[in-house]
Amino acid sequence: MAVFAVHYVYSDTTAPARDIHRADHRAWLNSLVDAGTVLTSGPYPDGSGALILVESPDLESVTKLFTEDPFAREGLLADSRIVEWVPTMGAFSS
Repeated sequence: MAVFAVHYVYSDTTAPARDIHRADHRAWLNSLVDAGTVLTSGPYPDGSGALILVESPDLESVTKLFTEDPFAREGLLADSRIVEWVPTMGAFSS
């Protein structure tokens, strides 16, 4: 399986709605952690977005999966980017 980095970009205008939907967003992510799909996740300290590391067979699967995120469904992302990542050392390397 490949590892993918999912980058979320947030805007200040969606902050109130993200606060409303954050519990659902985190519950969705936690279910993926429990399933072994999400390796780790967290927001950037400056509030500009978040990084989610995902293990999946291919880009198409990750792209489809992340349409189910409550933040995506509610239109709360200013932008997102999914790229395959090749960890060569450390916790996520094989």
